Amino acid sequence: MQENTKTYKSGELMKRFLPYYKKYWKIVVIDLFCAGLTTICELVLPMIIRFITNTGMNDLASLTVATILRLGTLYLCLRIVDTMANFYMAYTGHVMGTKIETDMRRDAYAHLQKLSDTYYNNTKVGQIMGRITNDLFDVTEFSHHCPEEFFIAGLKAVISFIILAQISVGLTVIIFAVVPVMAVTCIIINLRMREAFRRQRVQIGELNARIEDSLLGQKVVKAFTNEEKEKEKFEEDNKKFFMLKKETYKFMAAFQTTTRAFDGLMYLVLLVAGGIFMVKGKIAPGDLVAYVMYVTTLIATIRRIIEFAEQFQRGMTGIERFVQIMDSDIEIFDEPDAVECVNPKGNISFRDVSFEYPDDHNVVFKGLNLDIHSGEKIAIVGPSGGGKTTLCNLIPRFYDIDKGEILLDGENIHRYTLKSLRQNIGMVQQDVYLFSGTVYENIAYGKEHATREEVMEAAKRAGAHEFIMALKDGYDTYVGERGVKLSGGQKQRISIARVFLKNPPILIMDEATSALDNESEFQVAKSLEALAKGRTTITIAHRLSSIRNSDRILVLTEDGIVEEGNHESLLALGGIYHHFYVTANELK
Repeated sequence: MQENTKTYKSGELMKRFLPYYKKYWKIVVIDLFCAGLTTICELVLPMIIRFITNTGMNDLASLTVATILRLGTLYLCLRIVDTMANFYMAYTGHVMGTKIETDMRRDAYAHLQKLSDTYYNNTKVGQIMGRITNDLFDVTEFSHHCPEEFFIAGLKAVISFIILAQISVGLTVIIFAVVPVMAVTCIIINLRMREAFRRQRVQIGELNARIEDSLLGQKVVKAFTNEEKEKEKFEEDNKKFFMLKKETYKFMAAFQTTTRAFDGLMYLVLLVAGGIFMVKGKIAPGDLVAYVMYVTTLIATIRRIIEFAEQFQRGMTGIERFVQIMDSDIEIFDEPDAVECVNPKGNISFRDVSFEYPDDHNVVFKGLNLDIHSGEKIAIVGPSGGGKTTLCNLIPRFYDIDKGEILLDGENIHRYTLKSLRQNIGMVQQDVYLFSGTVYENIAYGKEHATREEVMEAAKRAGAHEFIMALKDGYDTYVGERGVKLSGGQKQRISIARVFLKNPPILIMDEATSALDNESEFQVAKSLEALAKGRTTITIAHRLSSIRNSDRILVLTEDGIVEEGNHESLLALGGIYHHFYVTANELK
């Protein structure tokens, strides 16, 4: 599965985004009501000025101090209402935006948990991180301001048009004739700006991926003295990001310049046409003053929408990249009639299994057949690329097969829910992953709500308790990023303790000791031997000494299982296993 880079139309994005308002519709309604109040408060002032101006010029005697004070009191009350409404919009509206951002991030993370290994094999972690962090930051402002700004703009445009048309239809038509031309021009530039923002977001992801890759591999970088090379790579990506931002700012500048030019055009039309209308006696001086104030308000609103345009495009880009995650196909999922896998015995069967990796279509198995009995210790050996790890990854359904079926206790593994199937399988791998946290937290990861006594007992059974207690803070020792503060053998025994705590009936060990020194291998091997007792065990190993006591050894190559038997019978066969064994002894 490749990373989804499909582009979406704005209407489609809004359709996908609007359901997130459903939980907060009451807040949205109140927010828009407050927006309406602030708009009305703002539009009343020109009417007050118009009344005072026209009354003063036509009948100054009737314009008393009491009248002015009443108008002042009215305006004061309106400003108080405006202040309270604005506080609600600024605080509660932003909190609502943050809640929507949080909901979207939760959904994106939940969806990412369901995606198969194929997706992660083809998608950079830096890109994923950018999508669920930076890209969604802009959604907060977007989700709050988008309905609010457009509602206010629409309300002001409609009310202003009605009031201005009552003052002078001719002048209003002339002024508003500029608006459609302005809107079309701005939309064209906006679309260009949207594309620039999209490319910018992609490059942020690439930059994040470059930084992550370099920092996580900093020991390799230093070991090969490639600091300058990494700096050059980073500088190249950083420069690309700069050029994209530069292009974005060019469109933003063009956008703002265009709108300012139209602002000036509207004022020019108002100055010339309004002046002529007043000279001809078609409009009163007070009406012209009110007209200027309403047009100023209208232009200010247009400017506000223009300023919001950048935020709007950032938000739409963030929503688009969110939707791209949500539209990534879930390839591994529960069947509608899936049942819980409860206390399996551990009989595993492969029936005419064919499999190829979905991204590169590399064929691994064709018509593979294999039976593993409950409690049996199976070892798999063979050349690299023969499919040993792939075979083990098919049992917990990290990938789904193309043809045939895999059975657990006679039932197709697709009949079981993924969670219950994987809960009954323990995996110990060569590349141990420890989470950033304490030793205790990493072992306790094997069982939800495990007690401290259970964690310590699992560590003792894994042969890890002694070295853990020798650490500075014992079980509360911080292991560092990916367990960097521990040795390979220590990390491996912690991972074994984690599986002991899980206590699964099926155990898969993928070259669990191949990266360890002899002493660590001996200690870990004892832990693995204890772990394997009473379980169906599948072991992948390069070091043949660790699998001599297996009940059955399978030699797996690109042609499938070509040899099968115990250690002595395979040596007597004089085939591939014999060759591996002799070669391994010669290398000692």
